[in-house]
Amino acid sequence: MKRPPKVNRSNEAVFHRDGLADTWLVDLPPTARQGRSAVAVAAIAAVGFAAAAPFAGRPLVALNALFPALDAIVFVTDLVTAVLLFAQYSISRSRSLLALATSYLFTAFIVVPHALTVAGAFTPAGLLGAGIQTGSWLFIFWHLGYAAGLLAYAGLRAHHGPTPVSEGSALPAIGLSLAGVVALVLGLTWLSTAGADLLPHIILDQNRMSPIVVYPIWFTISLAAAAIGVLLCRRRRSVLDQWLMVVALVFIAELVFSGLLPTVRFSLGFYAGRVFSIITSSIVLIVMLGETTRLYMRLSRANALLRQEHANKLMSLEAIAASISHEIRQPMAAISANSAATIRLLQRESPDLAEALSALKDIQGDSRRVNEILHDIRDLFGKGAPGHERIDLNDTAVAALRALRGALDEHGVSVRRELQPDVPPIVGHRSQLQEVITNLLQNALEAMEASEDHRRVLTVRTRREEDKAIVEVEDTGPGLDAARLDKVFEPFVTTKPGGMGLGLAICRTIVDRHGGQLSASPARPRGTVFRMVLPAR
Repeated sequence: MKRPPKVNRSNEAVFHRDGLADTWLVDLPPTARQGRSAVAVAAIAAVGFAAAAPFAGRPLVALNALFPALDAIVFVTDLVTAVLLFAQYSISRSRSLLALATSYLFTAFIVVPHALTVAGAFTPAGLLGAGIQTGSWLFIFWHLGYAAGLLAYAGLRAHHGPTPVSEGSALPAIGLSLAGVVALVLGLTWLSTAGADLLPHIILDQNRMSPIVVYPIWFTISLAAAAIGVLLCRRRRSVLDQWLMVVALVFIAELVFSGLLPTVRFSLGFYAGRVFSIITSSIVLIVMLGETTRLYMRLSRANALLRQEHANKLMSLEAIAASISHEIRQPMAAISANSAATIRLLQRESPDLAEALSALKDIQGDSRRVNEILHDIRDLFGKGAPGHERIDLNDTAVAALRALRGALDEHGVSVRRELQPDVPPIVGHRSQLQEVITNLLQNALEAMEASEDHRRVLTVRTRREEDKAIVEVEDTGPGLDAARLDKVFEPFVTTKPGGMGLGLAICRTIVDRHGGQLSASPARPRGTVFRMVLPAR
């Protein structure tokens, strides 16, 4: 027996979904408004840099206790950003996102020992056995790791196309990143504390920095600038690419303030660099929260549209079912009435065979009408054009009156026929137009049931008006409110207790498909006139 081909279900299985490419933040193209926002933030940062740069070397009061608070802000913002980026990676499996998330996780973790080892914050020398070099080297490691993460993101973006969607779990990669970051932070913390003698001295005393501090600072700046250059070379940049370039610019300004312009610690430029570090850590988080909210809004609107479409489909099914019930009820009622009349005629002492035979013929005709109604409903709710047939509206009106003869006699309704012989023939669907007239007659009959103190008269008129054929059905019922005359043709709108509100809506649909018009107006002195106008052909 031949075995079916083996399906590869490993974690390496990767597939692309064109419909999902523009939902990941790493692939979502920026709008013009987002582009202007990014330029505005970069311009504000540039203005702030230009305003503070001339005074960067001015010494200020040493506020050692301020730095743990600033580090706490960076910890929270970078940790939340890392979690959001890892969440995006778990869906999209973009390696560039994994690299960026890892860099944010690294900065969130390394600010913890940086805050604990600040001299004068918790203890005069700092915790964890810190020395005078510890805080500054942790600061350099912090920024060097983040710049390397930016460059890794940009490089991975440059060598890969749209983000794939992979099968399998993302937890192993995220767990490996977490373990690697923790090990790296612990190692760098040991190196800057117990192993500080292995590193060059970049701090001369509590207030002065060594000239060699510019080398690691310039190296870090070069990594950030390289990341900007790689992202600029991309033809199709995403929202995240755009904002990371802004982050890299603010990051470079922070480094310039932290180790290039001022030559002393606790200067205006030294503090300005810490303000820029807060901005650097906050931009991506704010953008991700904003874009996530916007995507949720789009998802909510799409979900609402799907629900509306589902409701419309259910309503259409309900309308079809109700219309079948509504249309078949009339011929079935006629069959029932004619059957009862036939039984009465045959049970007389002297059976009236002629009338009984006429009633049986009516039953036969109503049975055919049931089959025609089922066929007509299929045509009505389909997209096909009505059948082309030459129709005499006088004959159609007479056939409709004949179908309701039993009900009209039972309710004591007098019928007036004002059928003009010069009514032009039309081309259309005979049984559908007969159903329209039958529905109008049935509505008139039901309307006059409430008239106890007035004579029940039903008038059917046909006439010619230029190149149009007109059929009117007038009753002497209580009439309709003038404000509701046009609403009675809307689906599920009814003035009758227990009514479905579909009869007149279906009638208007049929007349519209025949290129005609169906309207209602008050009759004089009372009642309602329904008017059907059809083009003669």
